[in-house]
Amino acid sequence: MALLTDKRIRRIAYFSAAVPQHYLVPTSLYRGRLDRLLRGLDDEELARLGERIGYYCKLDEPFGVSDGAVTLKGVPSNRQTMYYYDLRAMMRCFPPQVRIDYQFGDVNWVMDHPSLVKSRPISDDNANNVLLKLNRIRHFFPLDDPFRYEDKRDLLVWRGAGGQRHRNDFLRKYRHHPMCDVGQVNEPTADGQPDWVKPKMTVKEQLRYKFILSIEGNDVASNLKWISQSNSLCLMVRPKFETWFMEGRLVPGTHYVELRDDYADLPEKIDHYLANPDEAKAIIANFQAYYRIFTDVRREELLCLLVMKKFLALSGQLASA
Repeated sequence: MALLTDKRIRRIAYFSAAVPQHYLVPTSLYRGRLDRLLRGLDDEELARLGERIGYYCKLDEPFGVSDGAVTLKGVPSNRQTMYYYDLRAMMRCFPPQVRIDYQFGDVNWVMDHPSLVKSRPISDDNANNVLLKLNRIRHFFPLDDPFRYEDKRDLLVWRGAGGQRHRNDFLRKYRHHPMCDVGQVNEPTADGQPDWVKPKMTVKEQLRYKFILSIEGNDVASNLKWISQSNSLCLMVRPKFETWFMEGRLVPGTHYVELRDDYADLPEKIDHYLANPDEAKAIIANFQAYYRIFTDVRREELLCLLVMKKFLALSGQLASA
C-alpha cells in the first residue's frame, strides 16, 4: 500500500523511467508506435475508442495552430516536470515538425485557441481544451483498499490544502462537526483560522473512514481517482471541472453522493447512508467499475495517441484523423 500511495516513491519511480527514456532512447524508435498499438483491434473496440476520443477532443472543424505553437523541441526541457515527460512520450510518436499549442498545470478556463491541456471547465463550449492524460502519476495510481466498508469509522474524512474560498467555507462549517474529521494541512490564509489546521493523513489512514469528501481545488479534486478505487463512499458537490477521468460523466447517486454547493445537506446525507449501507455499497461498486475503464495501460496509451492524432489532423498537419 505505501509503495503505491506514497507520492515520493511514485515520483522516484516515474522519473527513474522517464529520464533515461529522454536521454537514451532514440525518438526514431517511437515512430510507428500508434500503428503497432492499433493492430488486432476489432470494429467494436475501435468504436468504443472513438466515443472517448470524441469526448476528449470535441473539435470537429479544421483549424490552424497559433503563431506561438511549438514543435517538441520547443517545449521547454529545462523544466522536466511530469507534464513535460507525459507530453513528450506522445509527441515522439509523430513527425518532428508537427506543432502544438498547449498549457501545463491546472487549467480552469476555456482556452482562446485549441490547445492540449490536462483539465477544463465542464461546459458546452469547452472544445478548445483538448484533454490528454497529463501528470498521470499524480492522479492515476492503483490502490487496494484493505478495509471493508462495514469495518470503517462512521465519519467523513478530508485532508487538503485550504485557501480557496469554497474550501474555507466548508471548513468554517464542519471543522468541529461530530460527524467529520476534516482539516487543512497548510498554514491558514488571511481568511482562515489556525484551528482548521490538522495533521496530514496518509491515503491508508483516510481509507479507515466510511465517507471521504472530494472537494475541488484550483481545478479537479486530486483525491477523486483513488476514492473511486476504495471501499469508501465519495461525497462531493457536482464537479465543475474535468480531466481524462471524464468527471463530467459521473452520475450523482450512481457513482457518488451529491452534496449541495453550500454543504448544508452533509449531515443528512451521512445519516441516510449510515442507515442504508446497501445503498452505499452499491454506489461504491459502481464507482469502482467506472475507474476500471482507465486501467488498461495499452488502451490508455492508444487513446492518448489517437487524441493527439485527431488534434494534428484537424490542424492540417497529418493526412487524416
